[in-house]
Amino acid sequence: MQIEIRLDDLSSGEVQDLIAEHLAGMRSNSPPGHVNALALDSLRQPSVTFWAAWCGQDLCGCGALKELDATSGEIKSMRTRAAFRGNGVGQAVLDEILRTARRRGYEHLFLETGTGPAFAAAHSLYLRNGFTWCGPFGSYAATAFNVFMLKIL
Repeated sequence: MQIEIRLDDLSSGEVQDLIAEHLAGMRSNSPPGHVNALALDSLRQPSVTFWAAWCGQDLCGCGALKELDATSGEIKSMRTRAAFRGNGVGQAVLDEILRTARRRGYEHLFLETGTGPAFAAAHSLYLRNGFTWCGPFGSYAATAFNVFMLKIL
């Protein structure tokens, strides 16, 4: 499967629908008040770079990189549509995020994600790519419903 990763401005209805799907998925797998996924307005901030993943004419996933400071970033909005899971979409998006983070000179790349079976594939993806478990960063608080990961670049 040929996957193309493109910078995206979040203006198309198709991409907006994918963000809505992502938010709904996070809400369905996390208790109220424990979802830290970014909504469209937050993804459009200057500190956030957003990519859409395409398989031909089909939107198959997305991901974003939020700058935390001059030497660190945070992975946000990683999502692969159900029909494309297991085909390398998440890896392709993560590869682009890692390339961009290195090009920017980041030393650390962080992420916060959920716990439980719905998040097992994401945990596995990040661990395979050299991320390790860490404590909370930024303004996040640790709860029974989230975990934190770090990759030193």
